This record gives sequence, C-alpha cells and structure tokens, in this order.
Amino acid sequence: MRAFYHPDQAIHNPLQFMRYGRICEANDVPARTEELLKALARLGIEPEQPQDYGRGPAEKIHAVHYLDYLETAYGRWIDLPEHGPEVLPNTFPYWNGDPSRDMRPPCPTDQLLAQTGYYLGDLAVPIGEHTWQSVLRSSHTATAGADALLDGETLAYALCRPSGHHCRVDRASGFCYMNNSAIAAQRLLEKFGKVAVLDIDAHHGDGTQEIFYRRRDVLTVSVHVDPDHYNPFFTGRVHETGYGDGEGYNLNIPLAPHSGNDTFLDGVQRGIDAVKAYGAEALVLALGYDTHVEDPLSMVKVTTEAFSAAGRKLGDLNIPVLVVQEGGYQVSVIGACLEGFLRELQSGA
Repeated sequence: MRAFYHPDQAIHNPLQFMRYGRICEANDVPARTEELLKALARLGIEPEQPQDYGRGPAEKIHAVHYLDYLETAYGRWIDLPEHGPEVLPNTFPYWNGDPSRDMRPPCPTDQLLAQTGYYLGDLAVPIGEHTWQSVLRSSHTATAGADALLDGETLAYALCRPSGHHCRVDRASGFCYMNNSAIAAQRLLEKFGKVAVLDIDAHHGDGTQEIFYRRRDVLTVSVHVDPDHYNPFFTGRVHETGYGDGEGYNLNIPLAPHSGNDTFLDGVQRGIDAVKAYGAEALVLALGYDTHVEDPLSMVKVTTEAFSAAGRKLGDLNIPVLVVQEGGYQVSVIGACLEGFLRELQSGA
C-alpha cells in the first residue's frame, strides 16, 4: 500500500473553536498526524511526499473566489487595526438550502469581515498564519493518493489534515477548508466511469453530499450519528437521496446515539452493499475515528476493534480503494484505529 503525507500539513495549529457557547482549545491538533505516522511505521509503510499540484485539483471542486479568500484572508486580517489571533467570523449570511444550486455567487463585497462571514460557516474553522499552506498540502496529499490509483495501485492512503468532508464548494466548516475526498473522487473520474465515496466518520459528510448531490457519476454514502442529535444537524437524513440527475445517488445511514460496534458495522456493510449495487469502479473511503467511545466529540460507543472489522469488510470489495483521512480527535487511540483498519484492509484486498 502506498501512503502520502506532506509535513506542511502539521503547521496548521488552530488555537480555538466554539463549543456549547464556550471558546475551547482546538481538537484538530498537529499531534494527530504524529500518531497516524507512527501507525504507518508499525505497518512498515513509509509515506511519500506529494508533489506540488498548485490549486488546479482543488479548483475542479471549489469556487475560485472561495480559494482566493482562503489564500489571502490571514494576511489581510493582520492588517486590521484591531484583530484577534486568527480569522473568525462574527456574521453569517442566510443560505436557503436550495438543492438545485451548485453554489452561491461570490460575496457581494470585498470587505474582509463580510467575506469571513460568507466563506466560514462556523466557529470551528479559524484561519491562522499557516492554515492555507496546510490546507493546500492536504489537497495535494489526496490528489497524490488518487493518482496512485490512476497509475494502477489497488490501495492507497492519504493522510489528510486538515480534514475535508464538511467543506462545501464555497464554504469552510467543521475543521474542514477543502474537501479532500471530493477532490480525490473528481480526480479518479479521469479513468473510472463510476466512483463512490463512502464516509464512515461520525459526522455526516455534508460538504461531500452537496458537492455531488446533482450528479450520478459519483455515488455518495455517509454512515454517521443521527443528525437529529449531532452536528451538522441540518443534513444527513434518509430522505436526502439526490436531486435532478443525482436522484438516487446519495445514501445516508444514520446511527442512533449510544450505538455500539454492531450497529456501526451494520451501517458500514449497508454502505458497502450500496457501492456494489452502484457498480463503482473505484472507491474513496472517508475514514474518521470520532465514532470511538473515547473521542471527545463522540456520541456512540464504537471501539478500536470495530475499525479492524470495518477494514476487513472493505477488503472484500475487489475495486481500487483510496482511504482519505477525516476526523478523530482522541490522540491516544487514533493510531491503533488506523493500524487495525489498514492491516485488515490489506489482508482482504
């Protein structure tokens, strides 16, 4: 198995995010990558450093005006006469949730605070001095993983950080600034006629869903905690099945709060069955560990062993698989989760 990671992904070091009305220390800390790299070393996998792809792959998914904002926001922020340590919004525009629309028009003003409220969807996506560089490199890691499959590999792992699956075409949220899984899926369409994204992070992959919601060339499946009780709250329900050409090509599999391994693995199996029924020729597996019972954001009771079992199930797909790293914030367990998952995935492939 080939793996990819760029050390610049660790220099994004957010200082704060809002939770339950309190400014808290960030969960997406650079130490996450250290533990995942240790897990790869235990498996004898040496990650390769991706080449510099620039903004090209990201622009296949994200609006140019949004990427322009991400790239320039911090430099403009520190020029303000009064500013905090990171770029954060204090106003949010209304979005009507129209599923027929790909994205909004550009922000109608170039005033920085207005753009910040327009492009940052919550208080979990602060932009610091090194955020853009880490985000861009994370997109390169996903692209390199996709290219490995295009070159004939059957398995690859993209150690993406920051994560991506909450990011829309033109809006960051939930620790996510570019949608790495979507960028990889789009890249895979250069060779494969049908691509699927199966997301098993605890949170609904709302950004990925919206990006592909009107399309049938990418099936999106998300196994996540029921959004009636869990962030992102406003999407991820079973009636959301796609729109227009994409009708029937989006599947949500909500898990009840406090569910355990059996419920989680049943959801994973349902997702695998949907990928098979679709006839996918390649799969992007969006992997998060925030379902783990010890995760600070968890509402379910999934254990480390369940990730090994999930890897074993996915190893039976017999199509090329790119694993893209998403969430998981309990640093003490994520390495073991990845190690077990990849070991079983490789043994079954």
